[in-house]
Amino acid sequence: MLNDTICVISTPLAEGAIGIVRLTGDQAIPIVNEMFDRNLLKAKSHTVTYGHIMDQGEPVDEVLISVFKAPKTYTKEDVVEINCHGGVHIMRKILSLCIAHGARLAMPGEFTERAFLNGRIDLSQAEAVNDLIHADNDFRAKAAMNQLNGSVARLLNPLVDDMLKVIAQIEVNIDYPEYEDIEQLTNELLLPSLDSWETQLNRIIREGENNRLLLKGIKTVIIGRPNVGKSSLLNALIQKDKAIVTEIAGTTRDLVEGVAHLDDLTLEIIDTAGIHETDDKIEQIGINKSEEALEEADLVICVLEAGKELTEEDEEILKKCRHKDPIIVYNKNDISEDTRGISISAQNKEIDALNDEIKRRFESKMIVNGDVLNNDRQIGLAKAALLSIKTARQQTLDGVEPDLITVEIQSAYNSLKEILGEVSRDDLIDALFSNFCLGK
Repeated sequence: MLNDTICVISTPLAEGAIGIVRLTGDQAIPIVNEMFDRNLLKAKSHTVTYGHIMDQGEPVDEVLISVFKAPKTYTKEDVVEINCHGGVHIMRKILSLCIAHGARLAMPGEFTERAFLNGRIDLSQAEAVNDLIHADNDFRAKAAMNQLNGSVARLLNPLVDDMLKVIAQIEVNIDYPEYEDIEQLTNELLLPSLDSWETQLNRIIREGENNRLLLKGIKTVIIGRPNVGKSSLLNALIQKDKAIVTEIAGTTRDLVEGVAHLDDLTLEIIDTAGIHETDDKIEQIGINKSEEALEEADLVICVLEAGKELTEEDEEILKKCRHKDPIIVYNKNDISEDTRGISISAQNKEIDALNDEIKRRFESKMIVNGDVLNNDRQIGLAKAALLSIKTARQQTLDGVEPDLITVEIQSAYNSLKEILGEVSRDDLIDALFSNFCLGK
């Protein structure tokens, strides 16, 4: 597959001022040269040539062609970009000509996959390319750019190198016991390294999970008894009227979801059915869903009614969510003032005090310029490495010989290398790049 030349429309397939048809592979320059009314074979790398795309002697479009010669390209192969007019018909016509002259239509993510397979970037950097494309705020964009610049490799390489040295020393001790000038690695000498690795991995995982939470979106549940203004609060947070709001208690019988953006924080919000005692079977199903959502939440906003004493239902709800350290807000302060805590009027969209508290809780966890893991795959592999190190540590305490303990250390080493794609499975690679857009 890496020996053929691929092509694709890299810009959105919609009318616009400019469209780009992109090729990569050994034959990228000769293929485009056959369609062009100028000689591209002598073009220098990283130059732009003006001319026309031709089809059977007739001009198809007036274009600018950028030539990038291996290895200093995105894929480390020859790359050609045809900058044409942005009409859908024109872009498709030029793409079909590329295919007719010997190129193959690229699969999603195939350009970045080639960059990875050709050693230009590691797997974490490839993931960052996709993250950067889909970033919808500054924090996500900066995190993706930091990862693209090698932050994950910088984070893991010292730990990986340290493990490799210990593995190598144990192997030498096993294979060449007669070498007296090489220190014999005993359990007592091995234990401090295992303790250090466990500490480092715990920190890496903790910071990675905080980062992943902010990158994916904070699962936020709005909870309270019926008719305290939960749906109004959802509408105020997402700045649109998505949830039905009436004065009739129990209007929300199912979960209503929305997305809110507070500067660089993204909240995945669920407005739950009011939790209370009911004989209505349908309403009870909604309440059960509310309690399930509560358990999965990263942030809980508990809504109480301003100026009113807590009811038994309020007390029960507070008890249910206490383990989630909820933000407690007193709604309807336009009707009755309340000085017990965060006071808001969701109906009037006066929720600045709540927004400030949410940002206070989570902005301190943002690691913008630091080296940190960024997604479930990376954190899962780090946890696998931690489990192996914990097993190795226990084996050391139990007096197991180092040559057997090294199996677990090797497993941890492989897990960390897999984060970077240096030990990888083909099915994982295919699945990862299939989520990319065409042309990248």
